[in-house]
Amino acid sequence: MKRLHVHLHVNDLGQSVRFYNALFDSKPAKLERDYAKWMLDDPRVNFAISTGADAGLGHLGIQVDDAAELAVATERAANAAGSAREEKQANCCYAIGDKAWATDPQGVRWEMFHTTDDLTVLAESVPKTAAPTACCTIAPE
Repeated sequence: MKRLHVHLHVNDLGQSVRFYNALFDSKPAKLERDYAKWMLDDPRVNFAISTGADAGLGHLGIQVDDAAELAVATERAANAAGSAREEKQANCCYAIGDKAWATDPQGVRWEMFHTTDDLTVLAESVPKTAAPTACCTIAPE
């Protein structure tokens, strides 16, 4: 089963957590000093916010339940964008997982991913060719 993923960068995490708690009528499934994530079922979305980058849309994505679904999602992303950058066992946003990145014609980054484990510290997922910035930041191809 798939789940839409939305990652926003915010200026004030506490203020934003209060807003989204009220909007979703739910508390975050994960809350850290610089990151919060809601795993909502209605609508089915993995909604995350973090600090450390300019406020606004970080990226969109599709979270899948297993490696087979990830392979299909990666193939679709590569077909749509012309290519997809794959990462295995990436450490990103308090999680470990396999993922693929593609960029739409407007420059919006899409992450296809399968989370395999949880982390207790923030870890960045940045290709060696990109300058380290905020978690889940991918340099343009």
